[in-house]
Amino acid sequence: MDLTVLFNLSYGLYVIGAKDGNNTPVGCIVNTVFQITNEPNRVAVSVNHENYTAACIQNLNEFTVSILTEQTDPAVIGTFGFKSSRDINKYESTPYTLIDRDLPVLTENTAGWLRCKVENKVDVGTHMLFIAEVIETGRGSGLPPMTYDYYHKVIKGAAPKSAPTYRAPETEQTPEAASGEKWICKICGYEFAGDFEALPDDWVCPICKQPKSAFYKA
Repeated sequence: MDLTVLFNLSYGLYVIGAKDGNNTPVGCIVNTVFQITNEPNRVAVSVNHENYTAACIQNLNEFTVSILTEQTDPAVIGTFGFKSSRDINKYESTPYTLIDRDLPVLTENTAGWLRCKVENKVDVGTHMLFIAEVIETGRGSGLPPMTYDYYHKVIKGAAPKSAPTYRAPETEQTPEAASGEKWICKICGYEFAGDFEALPDDWVCPICKQPKSAFYKA
């Protein structure tokens, strides 16, 4: 079965926000948010069980959705998509504000945001599907929303292992074994084309912020 056919399904890119028991804002990247009814307005959001944010949503029964745009800094995707809120406060390096009940929403290069109240939860194996009513909304910059296709083809980003669209590489390459002119991040799949050796030693991947040592030639 050719699972790459599923790549043709339409996705966006979103930051799901919540807070933990210490009232610290938490969040993660998801690509599955869609409206399912309009009276009342309900959305469904799929979050991996392993994401700290999923556990926080289950305890809080509320969350926010920040709709990313094509102008979103790739560092935001790297922070919210490839790091854990268990380890860091992801919002420290990202412009945001707190709305009702101290829930975080991003304030830079977003197409808008939603505040949602969970009505139902469905365990679908690796992910928890939250069905929620939209309680409040806010408009953003008016820039085009980022699609998953744009993220892959223009930004050259890859899906983290917690994403439903993640596909493991067919072969594992090491920096020693690989050859070619492209350099690829082993963590997020970002491709760098150019004079990699000329980059400064403190250069990091623009997506996941890993150092040069995380790249291999392809």
